[in-house]
Amino acid sequence: MNRGKVWLVGAGPGDPGLLTIRGARALAQCDTLVYDYLASPPIVNLAPPDCERIYVGKKAGAHTLTQDEITALLVRLGLAGKKVVRLKGGDVFVFARGGEEARALAEAGVPFEIVPGITSAIAAPAYAGIPVTHREHNTSFTIATGHEDPTKGYSSLDFAKLANRKATTIFLMAMGHLAAIVAKLREYGLEGDTPVGVVHEGTKPSQRVVTATLDTIVDEVERAGIGAPAIVVIGDVVREREHLRWFDAQPLFGKRVLVTRPAHQADDFAAQLWEAGAEPIVAPTIAVGPPDNPAAAREAVARVREYDWVAFTSRNGVDAFFDVLGELGRDARAFGDARIAAIGPKTGQALARRGIRVDLIPAEFVNEAIAAELLARTAAGDRVLVYRAQEARDVLPETLREQGRVVDVVGAYRTRPVDDPELRAKAERADIVTFTSASTVAGFVHNVADAAAVLAGRTVAVIGPVTAGAAGDAGIHVDVVAEEFTVDGLLRVLAERSTA
Repeated sequence: MNRGKVWLVGAGPGDPGLLTIRGARALAQCDTLVYDYLASPPIVNLAPPDCERIYVGKKAGAHTLTQDEITALLVRLGLAGKKVVRLKGGDVFVFARGGEEARALAEAGVPFEIVPGITSAIAAPAYAGIPVTHREHNTSFTIATGHEDPTKGYSSLDFAKLANRKATTIFLMAMGHLAAIVAKLREYGLEGDTPVGVVHEGTKPSQRVVTATLDTIVDEVERAGIGAPAIVVIGDVVREREHLRWFDAQPLFGKRVLVTRPAHQADDFAAQLWEAGAEPIVAPTIAVGPPDNPAAAREAVARVREYDWVAFTSRNGVDAFFDVLGELGRDARAFGDARIAAIGPKTGQALARRGIRVDLIPAEFVNEAIAAELLARTAAGDRVLVYRAQEARDVLPETLREQGRVVDVVGAYRTRPVDDPELRAKAERADIVTFTSASTVAGFVHNVADAAAVLAGRTVAVIGPVTAGAAGDAGIHVDVVAEEFTVDGLLRVLAERSTA
């Protein structure tokens, strides 16, 4: 019988950037994904598009499957020859019942692999600015469960040893029993002024932290409305948060940001937002596809060496050009002596990755600027190829033609609106809505006819005056225009605005 394989993968505490490289590799090759409630959606989305996804999340009082049913499912899938990733929040073996699942797989003869993850017991305090060890405060730390097996009828926790403020104690799954845990620690002599921190949704943009003392923590948690999932840290190390708080002190922390870029370009932007403490809401409003006349694009690539200059207006144009070049069985030598112009550093970087040194990147990343720069570097009669989006503005070619340059304009790709019936709801969840091109604005309006009304009261941030103009034409009020027409520039101005 053909045996499959099961990877038991720790997804980490929530921030997708904390997934291990080994975990990402396992996800990339699986054909079945069995995942938990705590597994972050961006991590789940690393699985192949055609992968079967089976949700087995367990929240307090709401279990999709029992643990025995989950274990049996893994065994059945493995015996059926499937390549299965069992994605678990945190670490596989830290109060995650991974040991039980691995034992069942071993007994059934199903090959398996353990991929450890970063446990929330360490990561959540770290993101709250609480080190679990500090030479001025403690010499050890203990991780304990606040939710023991209810069937055994007694507690295995040694509260006499846990009642030590110099030895940090971290409780997982303790929110439902916090008052009882506090009472037990007090009973065994832990001082009432011992610092306590509770970290809710640690490492996520929704993270909330409450610090108090053993005497006051229960009331403070109730006052703040903090519930599961959360971890509890007890000990003098909690005082360090006052000095080490970093994650929830970032300018964009907790902001929900709508990302309307095409799907293949959204990931980098989303990752940068996560790193800034914001929650990205990925909602592509456009997709990039072949132009209406691919033969013209192919012909231009085939005779590219006939031009004096080739101007690329976006990374998409670079990708489209080299896709055709590859189909023709050729490489960068096809350019011959033609010189290269690019709008913006990202376009230049895309060319550099292909081994092309760019001759011209204008200081301003707009067609008007590149037209002026090209006119200064060319003479009447020089031939220029503009390889661009099919629906792009004609400012660049028209300006060059007016001054006697011979210009061929080729539609390298076409953008089209993406139908998304959930876009309105996604936008209504957002605090900030970003547009990175006039096309993304058009795609948004395509889905949300009353875009201006939906976006009223939200911060609308755009890259450059052209995108701002497209938004204005649609009646959308623009709050932020990046002076540097890149995603980095957009993030920078949003952060500056948040701290102003």
